[in-house]
Amino acid sequence: MINIAGLEKRFGPKVLFSDVTLQLNPRERYGLVGANGSGKSTFLRMLTGEEGGDAGHIVFGRQLRLGVLKQDQFLADDQPIVQVAMQGDQEVYEAITQLEAITHQSAPNAEQISHLNERIAHLDGYTLESRARETLLGLGLLGSQLDLPLGTLSGGFKLRVLLAQVLVGRPDALLLDEPTNHLDILSIRWLEQFLKTYAGCAVVISHDRRFLDEITTRILDVDYQTITDYPGNYSTFVERKELFQQQRTTEIERAERKIAEKQAFVERFRAKATKARQAQSRAKQIEKIEVKEVVRTSRRAPTFSFAPERPTGRDVLLVDALNKAYGDRRVLHQVSFTVRRGEKLAIIGKNGVGKSTLLKILSGHLSADAGTFGWGVHAKLGYFAQDHHDLLFDPEVTPLSFVWDKVPQEPTSFVRGHLGRMLFSGDDVEKKVTTLSGGEAARLIFASLAVERPNILLLDEPTNHLDLEAIDALAAALREYSGTLLFVSHDRWFVSQIADRIIELKEDGLHDFAGTYTEYLARDGSDHLDVDQVVLTAKQDKKQKAEAAPPTPELNYEERKRRANRLKTLPKRRDALMIDIEGLERERASISARYAEPSFFSSVPEAEQRKLREREQHLDKALEELMAQWEQLETELAELEATS
Repeated sequence: MINIAGLEKRFGPKVLFSDVTLQLNPRERYGLVGANGSGKSTFLRMLTGEEGGDAGHIVFGRQLRLGVLKQDQFLADDQPIVQVAMQGDQEVYEAITQLEAITHQSAPNAEQISHLNERIAHLDGYTLESRARETLLGLGLLGSQLDLPLGTLSGGFKLRVLLAQVLVGRPDALLLDEPTNHLDILSIRWLEQFLKTYAGCAVVISHDRRFLDEITTRILDVDYQTITDYPGNYSTFVERKELFQQQRTTEIERAERKIAEKQAFVERFRAKATKARQAQSRAKQIEKIEVKEVVRTSRRAPTFSFAPERPTGRDVLLVDALNKAYGDRRVLHQVSFTVRRGEKLAIIGKNGVGKSTLLKILSGHLSADAGTFGWGVHAKLGYFAQDHHDLLFDPEVTPLSFVWDKVPQEPTSFVRGHLGRMLFSGDDVEKKVTTLSGGEAARLIFASLAVERPNILLLDEPTNHLDLEAIDALAAALREYSGTLLFVSHDRWFVSQIADRIIELKEDGLHDFAGTYTEYLARDGSDHLDVDQVVLTAKQDKKQKAEAAPPTPELNYEERKRRANRLKTLPKRRDALMIDIEGLERERASISARYAEPSFFSSVPEAEQRKLREREQHLDKALEELMAQWEQLETELAELEATS
């Protein structure tokens, strides 16, 4: 499907990768992994043709359609959400748009209508809207939202629409850069199932271990200035790479040891006449020993360090009966808890219960509708927002100036030192913050938190955009942090590594558990970070709500008789309607078939063509009315069956 031979990419003297030869095949799902800055996104851009290589070539299969998730793609806020998703199948969407424009003309061109109808039918275009709606619902949007303008959605949900647009296009190859960002657990599960049944080739960048383990069949590792293809999922790759690195190190050490032994012999006996010939022979042997050039791994972990300027008092936070709603949707209800110094508190719960909202209120970035909260003495907050790019909008700001602004009294060397620990070195500190990648932006925020030295950290999804090495390093630093930590994360491994207290937000308040996440689960806690458990819980909630519905009042004899009669007659009426609908659809299809006849427009009189168009319009209206009646009957029948 996609053949890559001898591919090379450099940025000045820096080699990202060279001599890359790969074959990307259908029904394979490739996880593209590597350190931030190693060249993962560059490789994706090369696959899309947005960026060229310095050597080698990429060959695509004939008429291969690429579907690419671009996080910065322009979206029109005034367009209906479902239409934005439909635009993913560009060829069909354009044909449908042209057909609608022509049919609304005062004198529509029948030949054009016929041609477009045939083209749309050939491309299975009449399913486009239903496919778009199904995909949007799978990614967590509500049915009531789909016809609203895109501008009514938050940034995170706009990215879901963008992902839907890519998937609706039915590409032969998918290139997805961090597709799970801003997805809840149920939407991630839906995407996993979609990718598992996807017949094309998928290349996915993700820093979510569980997601990679679920979907990948192979791993493309960008490291050692090349890209290596490993079979299996991410966990298998980790084991295989560790073994490969051990073998590589052993080979190099063996060669270097052999050279050292022979070199020592030469140095020792070179001056002795009796050994001179042997020494010369050993010197020639040394020249023949081949030692592979040692290419350093691009895997680099930042050095996170959070040292509070001073400790807080014993009582850090008191929250009393906080409430928050967005219109009619209540997200926080009577939330009350206290926090003591040094606690590491994970806030978990179903999507939409107000986890991020709570952190925004506590950090002062949002007001509560009711209730109070108060920080203890000497409290100094550090806040990491889930959408932190709002802080990095100024095109004149650089990483150096951004961090230095937090500690203007410190020398440049102090700021550069902290930036260096966050992997900003050399000219990197003078880059414009608006050009930073997601991982670089996250590391810059952490660098600013490190110099501010807060004794309370509020972190909202801190692992988003970080690579796997950085996530490991961040977890280690937070375990060592002597201050107080409140954080939200969907990463189960991360939560398990850090939290010593769990607050589970619920629709009617919260559940407070003093212990680790593992201990919380052992006490029958709901695993909101496990996909299968979340799906099961959602089903159980639906069942419980149905069981908790108020009992149906006792019906009298006449009402029971009336319902029984309706239950007998409605299915017959429904079936009769379906027969009528199928008959009208067949007639409409026959008219479309006539339009498609080669000599139709030249041999059929204009008057007859006009009659056919009028009949087609009549059929469309009749079908619409019959479908509405059918839906009404189905709804009534379902209600009667549920209460009988």
